[in-house]
Amino acid sequence: MSQTETSNSYPTSARNQVKRRHDRGFYDHDTVHRILDSSMLCHVSYVIDGQPYCTPTFFWREGTKLYWHGSSASRMLRNQTRGERVCLTVAHLDSLVLARCGFNHSADYRAVMAFGTAYLVTDPEEKERAVIAMVDRFFPDRTASLRASNTQEIKATSFIAMEIEEASAKIRAKGVADDDEDYALPIYAERIPVRTVLGAPEPCPRLLEGVTRPATLDGYSEGRLLEDALRDAYFVEYPNG
Repeated sequence: MSQTETSNSYPTSARNQVKRRHDRGFYDHDTVHRILDSSMLCHVSYVIDGQPYCTPTFFWREGTKLYWHGSSASRMLRNQTRGERVCLTVAHLDSLVLARCGFNHSADYRAVMAFGTAYLVTDPEEKERAVIAMVDRFFPDRTASLRASNTQEIKATSFIAMEIEEASAKIRAKGVADDDEDYALPIYAERIPVRTVLGAPEPCPRLLEGVTRPATLDGYSEGRLLEDALRDAYFVEYPNG
């Protein structure tokens, strides 16, 4: 069942309401945030002079606000400093579905569309927090052990933020779903699970002698799901969600 609008859900409108298969639509904060926090790569869509663009970039969430960053010279960031309307999307592919009819071939997935007005982060304190968060959100406490970014590096990096005004999640987790009469056909069908799994860490070959992998990176261990590592890291940095 799709979620009804409450204080713990995003408002629904013609813009974010799931049009087809309403049963796959969710608007509650928990579902939307869980999908967002399981990813580090998003796509940001916007329009410049009537031409639509869609840019992949790393992002993170703080409460109901999303942040992303890039070069101060990038077309995306220059455009979004003017308070442009944007749509940020995240998607997870969970399986490939082979049915007994081409029409019923599908995929299981989890996706979010978030809408809002982007703005350039100019407040010095907010930008200072963002400089740390763009690393520590994914790798908790790492910034404290790094060389500090110099003035030129910070100047070359801009941050965009967006309060989530509306958002929706859409989830398919059905597997094979053929027409009832098709199950009697002698045709092979299956669901192929898809997972992004971490490989074995590959230390930089130029590490100084005695430099070892810190325990704070234990969450990124071989064989773990990337989305589990990302969500665990999120709650270390933001224990209150």
